[in-house]
Amino acid sequence: MTMRDNWRKFPGVLYVSSNGKWEFRLAEEMVADTITVPTKEMFAYAVQTSLGDDVYSEPSTIALEAHIAKLAGKEAALFVSSGTMGNQLAIRTHLQQPPNSIICDVRAHINKYEAGGAAIHSGALQNALTPKNGHHLTLKDIEPHVVFGADVHSAPTRIICLENTLNGTIMPQSDIIEIADFALKNSILMHLDGARLWHVAAETQTPIDELCAPFDSVSLCFSKGLGAPVGTCLVGPQAFIQKARWFRKIFGGGMRQTGVLAGSVAYALTHNFPLLPRVHALAKRLQAGLEELQVGIMSPAETCMVFYDPLTIGIEYWEIIDRAATLPKPISLTGSRLVVHIQTSPEAVEDFLSLIRMLKEEKVQAGIVPSPVVSDGMRNVYVRATRPSTPR
Repeated sequence: MTMRDNWRKFPGVLYVSSNGKWEFRLAEEMVADTITVPTKEMFAYAVQTSLGDDVYSEPSTIALEAHIAKLAGKEAALFVSSGTMGNQLAIRTHLQQPPNSIICDVRAHINKYEAGGAAIHSGALQNALTPKNGHHLTLKDIEPHVVFGADVHSAPTRIICLENTLNGTIMPQSDIIEIADFALKNSILMHLDGARLWHVAAETQTPIDELCAPFDSVSLCFSKGLGAPVGTCLVGPQAFIQKARWFRKIFGGGMRQTGVLAGSVAYALTHNFPLLPRVHALAKRLQAGLEELQVGIMSPAETCMVFYDPLTIGIEYWEIIDRAATLPKPISLTGSRLVVHIQTSPEAVEDFLSLIRMLKEEKVQAGIVPSPVVSDGMRNVYVRATRPSTPR
């Protein structure tokens, strides 16, 4: 079997058509917003940039860093390859000699999806908290778990790491400011995983610098909602960014001809950021359509994501995934998370809702009665489809 045969069978973005041409199918992709691809216009803009070596100062990248720093209201910025690198560089740069601990949401990317990086790179204990309101951390959640003093049995709290958005939901700025005021009074640093902070700015019409103001450092991603191919900027004070640049080199994150990436980001900021309200409207249409069909909503469409539970109408995730893959325009899914992005089509949303409607009607005709959904507290909304095992 050739590589092309493998790609042809893959139900994702890149596939080979019958005439052997490589093609992209994005309008029907609801797996993630990282799968968007540059448009011809973005490419045309990107190739006009400089081609220096970023380790030795690359002009277009330096210009982008200066622009992002100004946009975020910080002294300096550092272009890095990913949001994970931005977060991990921030933690490592902020922390000095262990023992240290950081506080974050139990659902946070830093806690669940960065391979234990804070422990590996920074020797830091992660104290992951569950928000009592089921939506976002508040000072009431955080304060009882802050470790002060010099007790040799403890790891003092050095950083509070927040994430906005988290699973597509917006953390209220008033709660962020309350936490930041507490942190400042107690000499605790604040870091924001702002991978999708652009969505918050678009939905709340709040300037990025205002959203970043309570934080000592912020990681801003360009390859998710904004649709650039690669890149994140870590922003913060000048001395902090200079030290982070050093750690970026240690981590193996020094890059070479990044000008074309910086150009793609510049294009995305100008042309793709204004598309986010449309993305949010599509996600809300998706939620409304599911609710009309009595499908459970585990986390609502505040920005670009909906987390849904089809068990409320007797359907399994794997059934939806299998049937979605056979549609005339196949839709790619993985489980409970539905992500709308700048290249999602309204037709794909309606096709998905039509599929759920059809599956529901089939269950009703078959006399299948949905089982009650049992929850013993705050549910894990991120559910990947699992096919039932077949008896041997």
